[in-house]
Amino acid sequence: MADDSVEALFEAAAAARMKAYAPYSGFAVGAAVRGASGRIHAGCNVENAAYPVGTCAEAGALAAMVAAGERVVTAVAIVGSGDRPCPPCGACRQRLAEFAAPETRVYYSDESLRDRRTSRIGDLLPESFSAAALEGAGS
Repeated sequence: MADDSVEALFEAAAAARMKAYAPYSGFAVGAAVRGASGRIHAGCNVENAAYPVGTCAEAGALAAMVAAGERVVTAVAIVGSGDRPCPPCGACRQRLAEFAAPETRVYYSDESLRDRRTSRIGDLLPESFSAAALEGAGS
Protein backbone atom coordinates (compact mmCIF):
# COMPACT_ATOMS: atom_id res chain seq x y z
CA MET A 1 0.00 0.00 0.00
CA ALA A 2 1.37 3.41 -0.95
CA ASP A 3 2.72 5.58 1.85
CA ASP A 4 0.13 8.29 1.15
CA SER A 5 -2.63 5.70 1.46
CA VAL A 6 -1.35 4.58 4.88
CA GLU A 7 -0.94 8.22 5.88
CA ALA A 8 -4.59 8.91 5.00
CA LEU A 9 -5.65 6.00 7.23
CA PHE A 10 -3.55 7.30 10.13
CA GLU A 11 -4.93 10.82 9.66
CA ALA A 12 -8.52 9.53 9.77
CA ALA A 13 -7.78 7.41 12.87
CA ALA A 14 -6.05 10.32 14.63
CA ALA A 15 -8.97 12.65 13.85
CA ALA A 16 -11.47 10.09 15.18
CA ARG A 17 -9.36 9.65 18.32
CA MET A 18 -9.81 13.33 19.08
CA LYS A 19 -13.59 12.75 19.22
CA ALA A 20 -13.45 9.71 21.52
CA TYR A 21 -15.61 9.62 24.62
CA ALA A 22 -13.30 8.17 27.28
CA PRO A 23 -14.11 9.92 30.59
CA TYR A 24 -13.47 6.81 32.71
CA SER A 25 -10.22 5.40 31.36
CA GLY A 26 -8.86 8.57 29.78
CA PHE A 27 -7.57 6.31 27.00
CA ALA A 28 -8.87 7.68 23.70
CA VAL A 29 -8.57 5.50 20.61
CA GLY A 30 -9.34 6.17 16.96
CA ALA A 31 -9.49 3.61 14.18
CA ALA A 32 -9.94 3.77 10.44
CA VAL A 33 -10.64 0.98 7.99
CA ARG A 34 -10.34 1.14 4.24
CA GLY A 35 -13.11 -0.65 2.42
CA ALA A 36 -12.75 -2.43 -0.91
CA SER A 37 -14.13 0.70 -2.59
CA GLY A 38 -11.11 2.64 -1.31
CA ARG A 39 -13.26 4.73 1.04
CA ILE A 40 -12.08 5.24 4.60
CA HIS A 41 -14.46 4.69 7.51
CA ALA A 42 -13.47 5.89 10.99
CA GLY A 43 -14.60 5.28 14.54
CA CYS A 44 -13.60 6.13 18.10
CA ASN A 45 -14.03 4.43 21.43
CA VAL A 46 -17.15 5.33 23.40
CA GLU A 47 -17.13 4.42 27.09
CA ASN A 48 -20.07 3.94 29.41
CA ALA A 49 -20.31 4.12 33.20
CA ALA A 50 -21.71 0.59 33.13
CA TYR A 51 -18.48 -1.21 32.26
CA PRO A 52 -17.98 -3.10 29.93
CA VAL A 53 -20.77 -1.68 27.81
CA GLY A 54 -18.45 0.68 25.91
CA THR A 55 -17.52 0.34 22.26
CA CYS A 56 -14.03 0.02 20.83
CA ALA A 57 -12.86 2.34 18.06
CA GLU A 58 -12.41 -0.57 15.65
CA ALA A 59 -16.01 -1.66 16.22
CA GLY A 60 -17.17 1.88 15.44
CA ALA A 61 -15.13 2.01 12.24
CA LEU A 62 -16.44 -1.39 11.13
CA ALA A 63 -20.02 -0.33 11.88
CA ALA A 64 -19.55 2.81 9.79
CA MET A 65 -18.17 0.69 6.94
CA VAL A 66 -21.06 -1.77 7.07
CA ALA A 67 -23.59 1.07 7.30
CA ALA A 68 -22.03 2.50 4.14
CA GLY A 69 -22.72 -0.80 2.37
CA GLU A 70 -19.24 -2.31 2.42
CA ARG A 71 -18.21 -5.73 3.70
CA VAL A 72 -14.46 -6.01 2.99
CA VAL A 73 -11.59 -4.35 4.90
CA THR A 74 -8.38 -3.85 2.92
CA ALA A 75 -6.34 -2.00 5.59
CA VAL A 76 -6.67 -0.75 9.16
CA ALA A 77 -5.04 2.02 11.20
CA ILE A 78 -5.34 2.49 14.96
CA VAL A 79 -4.11 5.42 17.04
CA GLY A 80 -4.20 5.22 20.82
CA SER A 81 -3.38 7.47 23.74
CA GLY A 82 0.08 7.54 25.23
CA ASP A 83 3.56 6.94 23.96
CA ARG A 84 3.24 3.28 22.96
CA PRO A 85 1.67 1.84 19.80
CA CYS A 86 -1.90 0.65 20.34
CA PRO A 87 -2.62 -2.72 18.72
CA PRO A 88 -6.22 -3.95 18.58
CA CYS A 89 -7.56 -5.77 21.65
CA GLY A 90 -8.46 -9.45 21.34
CA ALA A 91 -12.15 -8.82 20.66
CA CYS A 92 -11.28 -6.32 17.93
CA ARG A 93 -8.84 -8.75 16.34
CA GLN A 94 -11.80 -11.10 15.95
CA ARG A 95 -14.02 -8.29 14.68
CA LEU A 96 -11.44 -7.29 12.07
CA ALA A 97 -10.90 -10.92 11.03
CA GLU A 98 -14.61 -11.11 10.17
CA PHE A 99 -14.14 -8.58 7.36
CA ALA A 100 -10.45 -8.84 6.44
CA ALA A 101 -8.24 -11.50 4.88
CA PRO A 102 -5.37 -12.90 6.98
CA GLU A 103 -2.84 -10.90 4.93
CA THR A 104 -4.65 -7.57 5.49
CA ARG A 105 -2.30 -5.02 7.06
CA VAL A 106 -3.02 -3.44 10.44
CA TYR A 107 -1.06 -0.27 11.15
CA TYR A 108 -0.99 1.03 14.71
CA SER A 109 0.64 3.91 16.46
CA ASP A 110 1.06 6.00 19.58
CA GLU A 111 -0.79 9.31 19.82
CA SER A 112 2.14 11.28 18.33
CA LEU A 113 2.09 9.03 15.24
CA ARG A 114 5.88 8.67 15.57
CA ASP A 115 6.08 5.08 16.85
CA ARG A 116 4.34 3.02 14.19
CA ARG A 117 4.01 -0.73 13.83
CA THR A 118 2.58 -3.00 11.17
CA SER A 119 1.13 -6.49 11.48
CA ARG A 120 -1.18 -8.71 9.48
CA ILE A 121 -4.57 -9.86 10.74
CA GLY A 122 -3.43 -13.48 10.45
CA ASP A 123 -0.40 -12.76 12.66
CA LEU A 124 -2.47 -10.88 15.25
CA LEU A 125 -5.13 -13.62 15.35
CA PRO A 126 -3.83 -16.93 14.03
CA GLU A 127 -6.44 -19.64 13.47
CA SER A 128 -9.29 -17.20 14.02
CA PHE A 129 -12.83 -18.40 14.54
CA SER A 130 -14.72 -17.90 11.28
CA ALA A 131 -17.98 -18.61 9.51
CA ALA A 132 -16.46 -21.89 8.30
CA ALA A 133 -16.53 -23.15 11.89
CA LEU A 134 -20.31 -22.66 11.92
CA GLU A 135 -20.98 -24.75 8.81
CA GLY A 136 -23.22 -27.63 9.75
CA ALA A 137 -23.81 -26.33 13.27
CA GLY A 138 -27.32 -26.71 14.60
CA SER A 139 -28.28 -29.40 12.11
